[in-house]
Amino acid sequence: MKRHQLSNPSILQGRVVRAGSAEGEALVSHEPISFLGGVDPKTGEILDQHHPLKGISIAGKILVFPHGKGSTVGSYTILRLARNGVAPKAMINAESEAITAVGAIIADIPMVDQIDIHLIQTGDWIKIEDGRVEIVRKPPRSQASPTPGSSP
Repeated sequence: MKRHQLSNPSILQGRVVRAGSAEGEALVSHEPISFLGGVDPKTGEILDQHHPLKGISIAGKILVFPHGKGSTVGSYTILRLARNGVAPKAMINAESEAITAVGAIIADIPMVDQIDIHLIQTGDWIKIEDGRVEIVRKPPRSQASPTPGSSP
């Protein structure tokens, strides 16, 4: 997928679903996520065999996805993720729905929606403060500064 050109850092403003602040690495899915049966509440790993993030853990990430899907019990799966210490640090949606919104609220996970998720890439550093989303894009490896003490 083509990376969108953004200033670095870039600031987006969304709608607060669950107020709060968080900072961390983005994990992006352009496919909806079903929490009930699609995410292991003990490990945070995506279980859905047909999901592009299958086998990847959402624990400690800023989880970016269009919206949730599936059973309303998915809200309680999000709560179980939080109680087990394997929830995402925050969630960003293009357009949230009741399952994910209720899950974020009861699990006390900061959540923002009405964000163009195509502007965020896996690996971007994200800072969320209520509805404000700051994206810090990592430079490509060829443009990264050398590590101190290493040869150019």
